[in-house]
Amino acid sequence: MTADLLVIAKEPVAGRVKTRLTPPYTPEQAAGLAEASLADTLGAVARTPAGARTLVLSGRPGPWLPPGLRVLPQRGDGLDERLAHAFDDGYAGRPLVLIGMDTPQAGPGLLARAGAVLRTRDAVFGPAADGGFWLLGLAHPDARLLRGVPMSRPDTGRIQLARLRAAGLDVALLPELTDVDTAGDAAEVAGLAPHGRFAAAVRAAGAAVREAVQVGTT
Repeated sequence: MTADLLVIAKEPVAGRVKTRLTPPYTPEQAAGLAEASLADTLGAVARTPAGARTLVLSGRPGPWLPPGLRVLPQRGDGLDERLAHAFDDGYAGRPLVLIGMDTPQAGPGLLARAGAVLRTRDAVFGPAADGGFWLLGLAHPDARLLRGVPMSRPDTGRIQLARLRAAGLDVALLPELTDVDTAGDAAEVAGLAPHGRFAAAVRAAGAAVREAVQVGTT
């Protein structure tokens, strides 16, 4: 059975996304990087074999949304609740693979691998370098596996993985990836996927920052 794919994301609005990129980037530049990261992620999802593809969105769709993706609103207060509701709302009787918008280097190959794992394993987990996780797939989604897990902490990934294993799930691990949170992360990820929209946006924003510095020093 082919897995369904979920992307959980925020509308890339200046001042509301990627605030840790400011400085050196302006809020508008940070939002542009977020939009490019989301566009690359959605493009990878669109190219990955899947039963269904769904964007679980906080905000409104924009021109970055490719055709063929269903859009659902996020529900819940904390991130654990929003993730739990995303699995509940997106479940259609098939395994579910959920990814965020902050790893544009995760291409169709990795996403297809995650879906294939769920044919024989209970869960698939992608750890992030900052201690979180960039992907979670469940053969039989259960929102109780996510509710109450403390999010956005250096031990979030460890706690979430322990929760899965404590429930008796057979968990497969994917490679650790870097989420785009800081300017250093952005440069690293752009280097790993140099031909995507995100890499092009990083180059353009970096050039604008350098130009602004030069103007300010003359």
